[in-house]
Amino acid sequence: MIAPGQQPRIDFPRFGLPKYADRFPSRPDDRSITLEVNGKGRFKIDDALADLPRITHKADFHCVTTWTYQGAEWGGVKFKDFFDMHVRPLDIDQPQLTGAVLCAQDGYRTSLLLEDLMQDDVLLADTLNAEPLTIKHGAPLRLVAPAHYGYKNLKHLKKIEFHSVLPTIKQGVSAFLDHPRARVSKEERGRWVPGWILRYFYRQLIPGTEKVFRIAMEKRQGNDLEV
Repeated sequence: MIAPGQQPRIDFPRFGLPKYADRFPSRPDDRSITLEVNGKGRFKIDDALADLPRITHKADFHCVTTWTYQGAEWGGVKFKDFFDMHVRPLDIDQPQLTGAVLCAQDGYRTSLLLEDLMQDDVLLADTLNAEPLTIKHGAPLRLVAPAHYGYKNLKHLKKIEFHSVLPTIKQGVSAFLDHPRARVSKEERGRWVPGWILRYFYRQLIPGTEKVFRIAMEKRQGNDLEV
């Protein structure tokens, strides 16, 4: 069954905010992650997936603009396993953590509550459909949170900032478009306006956004061939 307000498509395009179309990871083979807890220190994990049990998980990917790619098979490790190994043991005097800001190599940032990140189906993934992640879909490492719209499924992950009180990371129009949880089942597409209304606005953005990202990817691939 398709999620509320979504329309299935057979392909899985590179997609996002248009201003990120020409931005790519600076270190596409680097699976290290920097951790920060309440701004009190930074700790680098050289390989975020090392020494953790791997799993595969099949789930639909829901873009907030109303398209869904069904049956994506992600491979990686559970976020909660990563958290238990690398965050819980940190010797930092801190109040209870409530959420995290996730930061990408291309400059994009998003946030999620810790209770959402700790669900069984939330992964740090490095494969898609049994193949290594490409830059198109988030290499070298990305977050996969199937219950949340795609803008919470951050690509090119490089840093996670854990907080007891989540900071506001977006202002103005960006804040309007960024729901704190962005749960697909509740159509939390944005703030202050019902999700079923936003469907019609977002749907108009798909062709133009897809074109911008396709052209940027083709340009990068052409530059790679020239090198």
